[in-house]
Amino acid sequence: MSGYRFLKGHGTENDFVLLPDHDGSIHGALAPERVAALCDRRAGLGADGVVRVIRTAALAAYEPTVAEQDAEWFMDYRNGDGSVAEMCGNATRVYAKHLLDEGLVPADQPVRIATRAGVKTVTRDGGTFTTDMGVPVLGPSSTVTIGHQGWPATNVDMGNPHAVAFLDDLADAGRLLEEPGYDHEVYPHGVNIEFVVRVAERHVAMRVHERGAGETRSCGTGACAVLVATAIADDARPGGAAVTYRVDVPGGELTLTWTPDDHVLLAGPAAIVGEGTTSL
Repeated sequence: MSGYRFLKGHGTENDFVLLPDHDGSIHGALAPERVAALCDRRAGLGADGVVRVIRTAALAAYEPTVAEQDAEWFMDYRNGDGSVAEMCGNATRVYAKHLLDEGLVPADQPVRIATRAGVKTVTRDGGTFTTDMGVPVLGPSSTVTIGHQGWPATNVDMGNPHAVAFLDDLADAGRLLEEPGYDHEVYPHGVNIEFVVRVAERHVAMRVHERGAGETRSCGTGACAVLVATAIADDARPGGAAVTYRVDVPGGELTLTWTPDDHVLLAGPAAIVGEGTTSL
């Protein structure tokens, strides 16, 4: 393959290589070994994942199930190890910013992005992008471990699976670049793990270990799962009222809202920091 265009972007330092491939001409760029090479922080461009920017109709040519989604653009997301993921919350904001910056979608309308977890709608207000992440799905409680330490965890599916555990001190999470242990019967396809501490009323901080990437500076769907688990633990939604939490991540700050109609809204910044061509 000859050189092809890329962009580098991030949302609260959860960083991505974006590959504009509107008509599906560089499918080979998403072979697992190529994705891993792009994400390599020493020998590649460096990223937590790769996002192909492709029209839904073009992807449907060889992934027919996506044709059912009523959105022009599809987020074809791969983890840093090359494995396919359902979607990425922080990446939806970066993806929307790219489409808006390049005039690929109307500037005065919400941006609809098809994903393997359904269509996500993003709105922009100045430098803040808000994604409707949909309805959370609660699963059974489980346990997560690091070394000889274990913590009970709340299972929240936000289109991808999460296990949320509360700690007294985030330092107790140890080295999250090492693979934490989890209940494989509960999470047969692996799980993203969030460790959380309370900072103040409606304010928490988290660290995250993502499937296929290790510890990252932020995780949008993980922050959504943290909101849900914390709001339930705090009994913060009497009668299903809207509730908003601030969630601090190593890469910045996110604002999460659980609405009366049971949707979770993820709000935060998005940045495109560079572009070029690569033959990796």
